[in-house]
Amino acid sequence: MQQVVLITGASSGIGKSIGEYLATQNYKVYGTSRNPKHERLNGIHFLTLDVTKTESVNSAVNQLIEIEGRIDFLINNAGAGITGPMEEIPEDEQKKVFETNYFGPLRVINAVLPYMRTQKSGFIINITSIAGYMGLPFRGFYSASKGALELSTEAYRMELKAFGIKMTNVAPGDFATNIAAGRYHAPIQDHSPYKEVYEESLKLMDEHVDEGKDPNLMAKSVFAIMQNSNPKIHYKVGDFTQKISVFLKHILPDKVFERLLLKHYKL
Repeated sequence: MQQVVLITGASSGIGKSIGEYLATQNYKVYGTSRNPKHERLNGIHFLTLDVTKTESVNSAVNQLIEIEGRIDFLINNAGAGITGPMEEIPEDEQKKVFETNYFGPLRVINAVLPYMRTQKSGFIINITSIAGYMGLPFRGFYSASKGALELSTEAYRMELKAFGIKMTNVAPGDFATNIAAGRYHAPIQDHSPYKEVYEESLKLMDEHVDEGKDPNLMAKSVFAIMQNSNPKIHYKVGDFTQKISVFLKHILPDKVFERLLLKHYKL
């Protein structure tokens, strides 16, 4: 029997790569998008789902249960980028990124849990970010939203242990996707005290994405994690420098690590 996988944000980028790869590995893959352009494409069956709306989440999950009768894997991938000085990002944009990156995944988790509990099995994989392990300059709200999901996963795991439901985080570094084009950028303001340094930081961020890893690396990493009957709490996928930064964050004095970030971002 094919196992059923639900992937949020599967129309592009990492979610698309994961879905297409899993479809070649004999999984029944359902991907979501706010406005799907296809019912099925490259092995992915598409459902309409907006993670910021509870009714939309419940409708998509119920539709999948009606079709398949079960959900074996949930891959929480839908997310949004945001850049700008902490001081200057509009409050409504601050809230939007948390609705998508934090409360959105929680909505989908809570929608699938009753079915997984009935099955006495299930595996939830939250796609977070290496940025969630540290407060990055001009990406503070993104870091905070992904970091919140990392910590919530730790709590969920312990609460769900008795029900046979597994959960883990997979934190990617920079991958060559369209995330830079889709993220919210606080406008560069001529009168802003951050104008020059923020402008340079934006260019550096875009360069990192353009030079990022192939998303198929994430797809293969997620597939390997799905085979693990006793997954770790946290996984990191990316180049050596990005993965080692998390280790250094934990072992170095705070100000030493801060100086490394300042040098890296040319601040």
